[in-house]
Amino acid sequence: MTTSTPARTEPTSSRNAQVETSGIKPGRISQALHAGILIGSVLLALGLLYVFGTVSLFPLLMLGAAIYLVVIYVVGRAIEGRRHGLDRFVTGLVTTFFLMALIPLLSVIWTVVSKGLARFDAEFFTWSMRGVLGEGGGAYHAIMGTLIITGITTLLSVPIGIFAAIYLVEYGQKGRLAKALTFFVDVMTGIPSIVAGLFAVALFTLFLGPGARMGIIGSVALMVLMIPVVVRSTEEMLRLVPNELREASYALGVPKWLTISKVVLPTAAAGIGTGVTLAIARVIGETAPLLVTVGTTTNLNVNPFDGRMQTLPVFAYYSYATPGIPREAFTERMWAAVLTLMLIVMTLNIIARLISKFFAPKTGR
Repeated sequence: MTTSTPARTEPTSSRNAQVETSGIKPGRISQALHAGILIGSVLLALGLLYVFGTVSLFPLLMLGAAIYLVVIYVVGRAIEGRRHGLDRFVTGLVTTFFLMALIPLLSVIWTVVSKGLARFDAEFFTWSMRGVLGEGGGAYHAIMGTLIITGITTLLSVPIGIFAAIYLVEYGQKGRLAKALTFFVDVMTGIPSIVAGLFAVALFTLFLGPGARMGIIGSVALMVLMIPVVVRSTEEMLRLVPNELREASYALGVPKWLTISKVVLPTAAAGIGTGVTLAIARVIGETAPLLVTVGTTTNLNVNPFDGRMQTLPVFAYYSYATPGIPREAFTERMWAAVLTLMLIVMTLNIIARLISKFFAPKTGR
């Protein structure tokens, strides 16, 4: 009678050791080879475009990226295996689309900065266009108008938006009024800006008659655009506050209104401040509603309840749409106004990030 003996299996560690000692190691694309593939792809794309006589930056980048993706997949699969080759292909594809998204942004920044610096001087920030027919003058009246109208909009919109968000999160819950408010906020979020301007004009026409143009009308139009942004951002921040903090406050006998003011709002203050700052950046560059509500003027007017005012977006629009002689002077002022507006928006975004970074609640001990 014969008995079968089980086959002996070598431990995994010993098999790995044999593979390592046999000199068989998985390949790896070096940084030099990677750089060579990238440079070679660009040069090959440049040669192909030169042959066809269509050498330009955008086709060069697109064709070079396509060649690079094909080559990096083939080389990666041959050296590192199918799985790593596919991983390199997907990584290169994602990076390509990321760079493609940066191209319009960098192009806009370069165009605005290069053309706006020609009139980015002290006169532009200290003089208005009163009595100026050609060269010279500035956008001081437009800058002041933008700051005044946006400031009034912020003072009126932020309290309304924050209190509406508090009601939705803390009181409304899933009630009918809360559902209706949420629906109208969603509708207002997607409303075209020109509709907000026409609404403000129609509203003030009932009291002041047709043809009224004032800064306060522009502020009301911008309120329609800003309130839903504040409501949505504040609502999300309030929902992120842990319920344990509310329950701990209630357990100590603190009433609900005091819990909201002393616990919930301070915890969400950084996020609310960030949302408000981004909402200001959202409305400060609006042009369409201000064209029909505020109008345009060459004089400095700091009274939003009396007469027309000038704003930076409208100033840039009219400098382009109705230029005088010489045209270059109006074009330079237009680009300088656009550059100023872009810097204001970028500053607001930086402030929003700083608020989120330094005023966020600390969770560590």
